[in-house]
Amino acid sequence: MTHKPDWPGRFPRNEIISLLDINRRYNLAESTAQDLTFGEIVSMAGGIAALDGLKMGYGSSAGLPRLRATIAALAGVRAEDVITTQGTALGLFLLAFELCRLGDEAVIATPCFPPSRDSLVGTGVTLRECHLTFDRGYRLTPEALEPLLNEKTKLVSIASPQNPSGVRTDLAEIREILDLMRTKAPAARLFVDETYREATYGDELPPQSAAALDEAIITGGSVSKAHGAPGLRVGWLTVRDPKLRERLTVAKMNLVISGSPLDETLAATVLDHREAILRQRRTLLATGLSTVAAWVGNQAGMVQWVKPDGGALCCLRLNPTAFDAAAINRFWSALPKSDLQIGDGSWFGESSAVLRLGFGYLPIDVLPTALDALSATIQATARKAQ
Repeated sequence: MTHKPDWPGRFPRNEIISLLDINRRYNLAESTAQDLTFGEIVSMAGGIAALDGLKMGYGSSAGLPRLRATIAALAGVRAEDVITTQGTALGLFLLAFELCRLGDEAVIATPCFPPSRDSLVGTGVTLRECHLTFDRGYRLTPEALEPLLNEKTKLVSIASPQNPSGVRTDLAEIREILDLMRTKAPAARLFVDETYREATYGDELPPQSAAALDEAIITGGSVSKAHGAPGLRVGWLTVRDPKLRERLTVAKMNLVISGSPLDETLAATVLDHREAILRQRRTLLATGLSTVAAWVGNQAGMVQWVKPDGGALCCLRLNPTAFDAAAINRFWSALPKSDLQIGDGSWFGESSAVLRLGFGYLPIDVLPTALDALSATIQATARKAQ
């Protein structure tokens, strides 16, 4: 993970923060589908007049009942099993903060979304990383996790599909991981980040949520990625253990009091219209994915990739035969001149030879032009060009 060696903060400083402040013309760094507008969401809600009576008081402690009921129906759990949070990352922070005490350990599969790792670091837990590799397609197996689990392990965190790779861990594999945890780390809970679960391609339906598999599983999700509403900052946890759920609700109240009634009402509106929203986005993502696949095939060995199972993102790697350390540095230095933006693998716990490429954020007619610009930059900076 990228951070300054002398950084004094409790949370590591990761350069992915630059995505909040920089948006270049050819932005291939974003992992979301195209953003919904406020007007689109309000129109779905029935127009601005439909919100006139919404009181701007505190929300309820666990979240808007209507929103929780909708999430529960999608996840296959009860409405009372759902707690809303300000994004999935806050939910994971609350979970680690409540489950882990001094001397306890958490395990996370990497590469991963930086706040998923760094929120655990911020709680002070001893963190052990299960490093998945490009050459093995970022596949998570129980065998990879086993050496990291012990009686001190209180939390295991994975994502399906993963960020940055888009690789999915299916329900059978999750069951195997849970069986292993019961033997090696009997006190641990398994957190499954399902933020990209509904971001599928074409006619492919989303896989079933892991929420209903077992009480030891906590899932997280949000309207940020698949649904295109990251600015609402609405996420959730599914927690079937009532005692843990109560602890998390109290922790949430002490940190943020409650969610915003406006944000949660708009998030509920987005989920109420999810089929229409997702249908359009799946078509766009399928086109984006096929465009990237064809582009990779035309790179004459300069670029390798891991084809994603879901999400608006994938991992590329600059071919080691064409890119030594100096060429990799040239590549990253050249991007601003080409008005290009792309995710640096080092942000996620990978090397800078790996790139996270987003293919859902740019308009679909702009994506080929952006990839052409990326090709030109790759050709210009590769070792053979020197």
